[in-house]
Amino acid sequence: MTKETHGRIVVVGSLNADLTIYCERLPQPGETVHGTGFAVNPGGKSANQAVAASLLGGAVSLIGAVGDDSNGEMLLASAAGAGVDISHVRTSQSAATGVAVIAVDAQGENNIIISAGANGTLAPADVAASADAFDGASVVCLCLEVSLDTVEAAARTGHDAGATVLLNLSPYGEIPQSLADLTDVLLINAHEASLLLGSGEIPDAEADGAAWDQVRERFAERGLERVLVTLGANGSVVLDSTAARADRVTRIAPVTVHAVDTTGAGDAFTGAVAARLAAGGPLAEAAAFASVAAALAVTRKGTQAAYAEVADVERMRGRG
Repeated sequence: MTKETHGRIVVVGSLNADLTIYCERLPQPGETVHGTGFAVNPGGKSANQAVAASLLGGAVSLIGAVGDDSNGEMLLASAAGAGVDISHVRTSQSAATGVAVIAVDAQGENNIIISAGANGTLAPADVAASADAFDGASVVCLCLEVSLDTVEAAARTGHDAGATVLLNLSPYGEIPQSLADLTDVLLINAHEASLLLGSGEIPDAEADGAAWDQVRERFAERGLERVLVTLGANGSVVLDSTAARADRVTRIAPVTVHAVDTTGAGDAFTGAVAARLAAGGPLAEAAAFASVAAALAVTRKGTQAAYAEVADVERMRGRG
């Protein structure tokens, strides 16, 4: 599928240099462990999502900020190399490129600390200055690694342009009702869902449809009618209050692989959902496609360099 058949995707948010150290196990508080390797790679949730969507056939524009430094150059080169339009990424003269310090253990699990750097300078004015990028866009993809004011400005601009606003509520933060009202599709993991809803447990992977339907109703009460809840290795659940009653809860089966590095898997998933929605696909199909894209991403080290192309995903789905 060529990019010309897709609606355009605008991704607004963060670009980080990932400083990743590999180790047998993650250290406990106050403990030092020996590392087994180190790498500096392009990352940041929004840059990752943009690259993932572009590799999967999307026509993607990225709005963000980097520092005037080698890390910023690396990030711009990686995004452009994946086919992303980087003309709306501003180079800050006052702040260094954002950084994520990541530890990854032998099972592929990780912990991450981010320093915003230039991402912290991204403001609603940058969204306004990039208004032309939203013209004719099908999907606007957002996360919370930049200020809420900037996220809401992008959501409103996307909404006014008639785009589907896809909000990945990560890293978790409380959002105002005004942002919820602008969100067409919320992408959230089970832990984040429990924090957002604030009452009652989120069902586990074995729960029946009735239990998930109650969660759907709680999201709908918040004005969030289309929600995709990811469950890690247990797949995901699509909650769609706009669908016919029989289709309001859809379970997406997990894709089993050997995980090497889970860093950026959620971004691969988000970018894949954005690409499929921009291509006109239904949310449940987008989630199933994204599950495979994310599974392939964890089989390789790193983030953007680990992301799959359309042919890889379709081959794993048995269509290639």
